[in-house]
Amino acid sequence: MSCVFCDVAEKKSPAKIIRETDDLVAFHDINAQAPVHILVIPKKHIPTINDAKPEDAALLGKMVLLAREIMGEQGYDWKGYRLVMNCNNDGGQTVYHLHLHALAGRWMTWPPG
Repeated sequence: MSCVFCDVAEKKSPAKIIRETDDLVAFHDINAQAPVHILVIPKKHIPTINDAKPEDAALLGKMVLLAREIMGEQGYDWKGYRLVMNCNNDGGQTVYHLHLHALAGRWMTWPPG
């Protein structure tokens, strides 16, 4: 079964990549929900947060820290930004490869929309 985010991580599909580490890839979301909408994905395929194992704890922390670093570089550390991880259909997950949304550039209302 093909995974679009695995393809991005393996450079089989194009993406506007912002940063890449040994474990992660950060890139612009093609379906942006805010003026700045970045996705941080692990290179390791983990379908949902429910599938993360205790040994993935450091990887999950790296995802948050990379998002924080990118938001800071873009000047949103003091203005504010939102980090979101959706889980399964009712949680709004549409791609079943764990990913962290980093959103900024506008007032973030709740609920969205």
